Amino acid sequence: MSDTQTVVLVEGASDKSAIEALAERRGRDLAAEGISLVAMGGATNIGTYLGRFGPPGRDLRLAGLCDAREEGDFRRSLERAGLGSNLSRSDLEALGFFVCVADLEDELIRALGTAAVERVVDAEGELGSFRTLQKQPAWRGGTTHDQLRRFMGSGSGRKIRYAGPLVAALDLDRVPRPLDMLLAHLSGSRRR
Repeated sequence: MSDTQTVVLVEGASDKSAIEALAERRGRDLAAEGISLVAMGGATNIGTYLGRFGPPGRDLRLAGLCDAREEGDFRRSLERAGLGSNLSRSDLEALGFFVCVADLEDELIRALGTAAVERVVDAEGELGSFRTLQKQPAWRGGTTHDQLRRFMGSGSGRKIRYAGPLVAALDLDRVPRPLDMLLAHLSGSRRR
């Protein structure tokens, strides 16, 4: 991390994996650009990482990605770190922090469509497991979208396992807004 100029704070390893996969698809080498992705092990840890990498610590350029339900944690922590006050969503984006509606899996499922996500699940050899979830009483009446979100969130490591394949299946003209905006923001981090 000694060459790092920008640190991207994300909630978990699946977010990190998705950003890495999208950057690679777009021909970008984030490490060579001085950009490090840090999976914080949950949004509530943002204060610690802002202290380490932000103004009180190494004073690096910061960016991030979070789920809608964690937006408040990010906002409060950024304000405590002295990066603004009464931050709105557009203020967060100006700072380089982008919010996924619901979560990253929700964004990817909407961008791809449920049929394409089911093809990815099938290619990963788990379509039978997904069909089993669909038959469970709690999920039987739900939408395929909600069932897929639940499926991605169940099972050890499934979010991490699917982040790359879902990004690989994306049409690059239909990248979820938070991911697209984050990578565009990071373009300003490129070494000259």
